[in-house]
Amino acid sequence: PAGGASLRLCSTRVAQEGINKPVIDRIIRVDHAGEYGANRIYAGQMAVLGRSSVGPVIQQMWNQEKDHLKKFDELMVAYRVRPTVLLPFWNVAGFVLGAGSALLGRKGAMACTVAVEESISEHYNNQIRTLIEEDPEKYKELLQVIKQFRDDEQEHHDIGLEHDAEATPAYSVLKTAIQLGCKAAIFLSERI
Repeated sequence: PAGGASLRLCSTRVAQEGINKPVIDRIIRVDHAGEYGANRIYAGQMAVLGRSSVGPVIQQMWNQEKDHLKKFDELMVAYRVRPTVLLPFWNVAGFVLGAGSALLGRKGAMACTVAVEESISEHYNNQIRTLIEEDPEKYKELLQVIKQFRDDEQEHHDIGLEHDAEATPAYSVLKTAIQLGCKAAIFLSERI
């Protein structure tokens, strides 16, 4: 998380009584899958562009995604949530998306980042609304985590724009295709 602040739960297990287990399971499962996929995207980008001038920027974003994944690993244990069975698929698909976008060059990699991070920020906002409607006090710690990660993802989106993502040939087509893939991944990972 930004500023070195730690977003840790007080204990390794969360009391299950009183929580909306299906909603929490769905949120944690899909967020874990999303952070896993993001890690694989950045791994693919680094495999292609790691030694280029944009390598350090990609590495910095990847480091934050690694922290996000670690936190959702912890939350899965704390809330006793199973991961999506699609993780092996997201492993390959994420890496291919990252490497493929990076093969288009720096701008292509950043276009991918903008598309993915915009989708994820919107997704996190929807989850924040859901948890606030459920009970903001009961889900205070989870809300804090999701809000912080949403802000990090928005920062990655903005970094992508600053690095000429929109100058990628066929940017709008690429962005739309990636975002459709993100929506499908979210839908499937929430359920399977």
